[in-house]
Amino acid sequence: MSDTALGAGPDALDETLGRLSKKPGVRATIALDRASGAILKTTGQVGSIRATPVPVSPAPGAGSFSDEANGEDLNRDQGAEQLAAMIWNFVSNAGSFVQELDTEDEVKLLRLRTKKQEFVIVPDTKYLLVVVHDTSA
Repeated sequence: MSDTALGAGPDALDETLGRLSKKPGVRATIALDRASGAILKTTGQVGSIRATPVPVSPAPGAGSFSDEANGEDLNRDQGAEQLAAMIWNFVSNAGSFVQELDTEDEVKLLRLRTKKQEFVIVPDTKYLLVVVHDTSA
């Protein structure tokens, strides 16, 4: 997906994620910053995609969760952060693999299908767009 397909600015990103999230079988959509892997926007139940999120404490200086957040919200947020990190690492490794094959080539789409779900990842120049689908039986 190119910048022209996404349009410009956060409104175009919101529109794209909103449109994708309404498709049948879509559990969640995620937009990550291409450079850092930071979560920019999500829809759906992103934090519940991992079966058992691993408890972690926020990195120093990475911001903290509100004292008002209950344990469930904290685990959901940590689950989303962990998923985003795994996706960003997966895309980075796939990009390195492609670069080692041919330095003039680049990743355009990654599709990972498991028994339970499917991840479709589209690396854009500014974003990593991720759509998580239920895998039909």
